[in-house]
Amino acid sequence: MNPLSPEKILVVDDDSNLLKLIRLRLELAGYEVATALDEGEAIAQARKEVFDLSIVDLKLVQSDGISLMEEMHSINPAMPVIILTAHGSIESAVEAMRRGAFNYLNKPFDPQELLFQIKRAIENQKLVSEVSRLEGALKERYDFKNIIARSEKMRRVLERVSRVAGTYSTVYISGESGTGKEIIAKAIHYASERRNKAFVAINCAAIPETLLESELFGHEKGAFTNAIRTYRGLFAQAHEGTIFLDEIGDMPLSIQAKLLRVLQERKFYPLGSGRAVEVDVRVIVATNKDLEAEVRRGLFREDLFYRIHVVPIDLPPLRKRKEDIPPLAEHFIGEISKRMKKNIRGISAMAMQKLMLHDWPGNVRELENTIEHAAAITRHDIINEDIILPRKDLPAEPLRPLKEAVEDFKRGYLVRLLEFTKGNVSKAADLAGRYRADFYNLLKKHDVKPEDFKNLGKKEKPQPT
Repeated sequence: MNPLSPEKILVVDDDSNLLKLIRLRLELAGYEVATALDEGEAIAQARKEVFDLSIVDLKLVQSDGISLMEEMHSINPAMPVIILTAHGSIESAVEAMRRGAFNYLNKPFDPQELLFQIKRAIENQKLVSEVSRLEGALKERYDFKNIIARSEKMRRVLERVSRVAGTYSTVYISGESGTGKEIIAKAIHYASERRNKAFVAINCAAIPETLLESELFGHEKGAFTNAIRTYRGLFAQAHEGTIFLDEIGDMPLSIQAKLLRVLQERKFYPLGSGRAVEVDVRVIVATNKDLEAEVRRGLFREDLFYRIHVVPIDLPPLRKRKEDIPPLAEHFIGEISKRMKKNIRGISAMAMQKLMLHDWPGNVRELENTIEHAAAITRHDIINEDIILPRKDLPAEPLRPLKEAVEDFKRGYLVRLLEFTKGNVSKAADLAGRYRADFYNLLKKHDVKPEDFKNLGKKEKPQPT
């Protein structure tokens, strides 16, 4: 439908004079109007055209307006219906709303009230349609087949994710910042039976300790200063859906104890309330920290760690799955050029080489930002190497022949062995798995002298070249 065309409204009433009056008023308001005097005519028109709204009289000749509404909804389920009813039929009007009507108006009705209800119903339907469209787009975006994973490491991750998505188990996602932990969490949610319920996310590191408990579990009005209204916490909002606790390693110990109780009992008390709230939620957590080390340091509760560490999924950093860089770069170029309304066809070979040689400490997020920066400043339809990572050149040393690089590695390895054994050739040869004579030949070949490594505390250690 052309978004600039007027909305189409079907009016059904057995009073021809009222039909003419309504039609005139609606057409003056800019609507396109069709009318029907009976149920059969109304159904025939509903099958022939798609209407944005229908106005139906509650009392018709052959049946009631509720039955007609339900039959029209079987043809066009999304169409809102306003019921017209005479005084004294309020119970029937309420029943109509229970069975799917948007609203009802009493006869005789105020023409301005009718126009207001029509506008409200159509705007509401547009909002519902847009929400449905966005939910569909989200589900498609986070479908496994749309997550870019050419590398074997990421393929194994997605295989594991697909196996756990259908369970109710708590999922523990670990990985460096920028590796895509929230994308994996959403993929799990949209592949689960909870896909039509809420996905609620919170970054535990971004909210002060004084507010985090209230944010998670809610509060009653007046529970603390500035609590001017009752607030449903994120756990309550995620009921029957999924809650994603990002950066859980930064959660204060005081909140960890309360979270543990919620995970054990599946109920909690909002701040200032004496009434428990029971919830059914799927919990997914993520962290860029080594939580086992945090437990040893006393910064994370051990019992909470074992409660959340049910199904671990470790996301590899981008530097360890560089096969994913070319398809990720192409994907970002397509998305970003569309958003910027620029016709960027791709990236040059030298620019791609710079991407492949970079270590990506910021991971996929850094790669996306790099592509966006290049797309924003390029004047061409191909992204060239001069605008990719402008402050990060290729390695200071040019790439050397393989044989030369291997020889340097071997010498460095011999130096580290002798440092460890403090110049003891026999121990070094054992560690290297070589005969002592062979090991001496290697030392001679690479000009490494064992005596340089004896009494290292008294002499300066030689540096590998």
